[in-house]
Amino acid sequence: MAKLSVYPYRGSLSGSVRIPPSKYHLHRALIFGSLAEGETVIHGKSGALHIRDTLNSLKDFGISVKPTPDGYTVRGGSYRPRNGRIRVGSSGSTLQFMLGLGSLSQGLAPTYNGHKALRERPIGPLLEALGTMGVGWQANDYKMPVTIRPGRPKGGRVQIPGTLSQWISGLLILAPFAESDTIIEALPPHNELTYVRLTIDMQRKFGIHIEEDPSGTVWRVPAGQKYVPAEISIEPDLSSAAFLLVLAALYPCDIVLQGISGLGTHPENRILDIIEDFGVKLEYDERTDGVRIRHSNSFRPIGGQEIDMRHIPDLIPALSVLAALSQGTTVLRNIGPGRMKESNRVKAMLQLNKMGARIQEIGDDLFFQGVERLNGASISTYNDHRVQMAFTLAALKAADKASELTFPNAYQISYPEYFDHLAQLGVRIGQETTQLAETY
Repeated sequence: MAKLSVYPYRGSLSGSVRIPPSKYHLHRALIFGSLAEGETVIHGKSGALHIRDTLNSLKDFGISVKPTPDGYTVRGGSYRPRNGRIRVGSSGSTLQFMLGLGSLSQGLAPTYNGHKALRERPIGPLLEALGTMGVGWQANDYKMPVTIRPGRPKGGRVQIPGTLSQWISGLLILAPFAESDTIIEALPPHNELTYVRLTIDMQRKFGIHIEEDPSGTVWRVPAGQKYVPAEISIEPDLSSAAFLLVLAALYPCDIVLQGISGLGTHPENRILDIIEDFGVKLEYDERTDGVRIRHSNSFRPIGGQEIDMRHIPDLIPALSVLAALSQGTTVLRNIGPGRMKESNRVKAMLQLNKMGARIQEIGDDLFFQGVERLNGASISTYNDHRVQMAFTLAALKAADKASELTFPNAYQISYPEYFDHLAQLGVRIGQETTQLAETY
């Protein structure tokens, strides 16, 4: 299997890069636009493979999406599967947001299928909840391939574990089409609620009304609603920016990350406050349309804090590297949701111990005793984009030899500009790979 060699970097950072559009927002805008009769205009374009997966699924449903110089136009309307096969690739968001929408199909019953790793991810609770709403489905062992029977959902009261936000979002997206009002209750644990709020916020821009209980874990969706076309500008992807923010915390720098003007509505906008809590000063600059970060050789990030990861699990890989190299003891709490992503990201990031980090996993918490430098090592990225990008940062901070990372192209899943952006800031990653056997 191909491996990427990442050599230690001893220099500084300078320059500016523009943060790509948020794929969290873009998935939703594309799908909601497909459900709205008429034309939706989206400003913000992404080459991320997961966005391509959503575009493929919409195409398979007969929806027209045309690229524009700065985004897309979506011609929404009826779902008419072209041949009954719906491609979701490796995107959990695409699968779980669109699974219930197969019930709106006219003509052929859609069958969803995708890459091997995604076929192993749990969707049983979502399938059961869709069944409660009146959606007919067929699958073996609650896994893809899944066939959805066309027919308008009935609605009613639905309970689902709050383990993964994508399950809840999938129900919320379908519920406006139900014959009667739908009440969705998330049972404990209540994870990733920031992602659910993003879904609801975006639905409102497409004319959908949703009532939220004061607890933030029960939602009522009135029946008979229609998505209406919208014009949407996609904000920057702070989840991708997190890797450059961590990089800036680890090196002397004077850089500008363009497009970031504040917290916005990104579900992981806490990264900006967290980075500042590590002692990194962020200067928002209207003139450069971004955030400027500058500090000297003497700076080293200051840990010593406890960070609740329950609602921001996609930040676990980047923050693991930062915590491992910061002063003092840092604790990432409630990391359970991170075990159920493209990989078990907790297990994956514990490989930092192979590089000389000092990390302990105790229950649902990770304890980091910061070290000044790491050592080169052979690392499995499990074909997980965030794991690969995080270990690229860790490898740059190695004191001795190069590190070898499996699945060299994983970053293209969410941030295809990643290595180009590193180069623009002064860090060039050699693209030489060697053919070695996978070790996990």
